[in-house]
Amino acid sequence: MKILIADDHRLVIEAVKVKLAELGPDVEFRMALKVEDLRHAATDDLDLALIDLTMPGADGYSHIAELRERLPALPIIVLSGVEDPDVMRAAIDLGALGFIPKAYSPDVMLSAVRLVLAGGVFVPQMMLSGMSHQPAGVPVAAADTAGGARSTSLDQLRGLLTERQIDVLRLLSQGKPNKLIARDLGISEGTVKIHLAAIFRALDVRNRTEAVVAARGLAGL
Repeated sequence: MKILIADDHRLVIEAVKVKLAELGPDVEFRMALKVEDLRHAATDDLDLALIDLTMPGADGYSHIAELRERLPALPIIVLSGVEDPDVMRAAIDLGALGFIPKAYSPDVMLSAVRLVLAGGVFVPQMMLSGMSHQPAGVPVAAADTAGGARSTSLDQLRGLLTERQIDVLRLLSQGKPNKLIARDLGISEGTVKIHLAAIFRALDVRNRTEAVVAARGLAGL
């Protein structure tokens, strides 16, 4: 397993490496201290990337968006000192499959990484607390400080969505942008947008982030 850790503090990288080494004896690490390093280190043989938001050379979230465009199948987790729910939502809207505040414990980080590697999406509790409402009729998946989560069952979703909408939601939960969802399902991007609008209405959510949270259980299918 190959994991890229991108952060401008070498001590942070070394600490993350020590904890993630618990994933198994075959874990290999690459590091990047600035965005230029990130571009060179990010190759298609990676299994996971943990990336800081405020690296030298970063322009907002552009380095996250660039990596998602280059390697759409690569699971990305944002590891950041920022604890603003709006920033967390923006990162996940870009396709990150998790957001781990640096204030969290190493054990929580490890649990979050395992969750993402298993196909899930890690959402900090503080991000859920920042939402103005929860989806009506659908239990929100709360990623708590122990790294656990509650999931919406597939049976519940089938009562709200069509099978095609569930397919779209499943791919959305994997962090895929509309273009890749359309390609995987053999439909147009315009059709994907129509399905997403219907999904948002059915789940009573406002955006992709809240839809992913509401349908958290689909990520493991």
